[in-house]
Amino acid sequence: MLTTETLVKELVEKNGRTRNSLMPVLQGIVREQNYLSDEAMICVAKELDLSAADVYGTASFYSFLDTIPRGKNIIRICKTITCHMQGKDDIVNALSNALKIKIGETTHDKKFTLLTTNCLGWCHKGPVMLVNDEVYPELTPQKALEIIEEYAKKTVI
Repeated sequence: MLTTETLVKELVEKNGRTRNSLMPVLQGIVREQNYLSDEAMICVAKELDLSAADVYGTASFYSFLDTIPRGKNIIRICKTITCHMQGKDDIVNALSNALKIKIGETTHDKKFTLLTTNCLGWCHKGPVMLVNDEVYPELTPQKALEIIEEYAKKTVI
């Protein structure tokens, strides 16, 4: 595994040293490390010649750029009114009970983090869940639990 400093240098080399490179660099860090540590944000600021506050402000604005450690599998449940009306709360309750965590928490084994998020763009197929980069539409509580069981089987920490 690369050090944070090496990872940042590689991402900056790949994406460039302009302000426009900030988002792809931050996304690359999250892809590799699952969140943006203070160390990573400071390295990015130095490499892109930006203030640390500017980097943190950008990172904390976007819900998919986590600034706290998350589990290996990040479960995001759409929290729009459409998904709410289609049973989002039943999905959240089923997952929360099965994983023994609340929204915003990570399981003790670091396999899962359960979050809600703004619209995932699948209102016509709600309720919707995103696990890492995979979209799961038209959920029922049972279907959501089966999906998470599959991730649990293949996740090694």
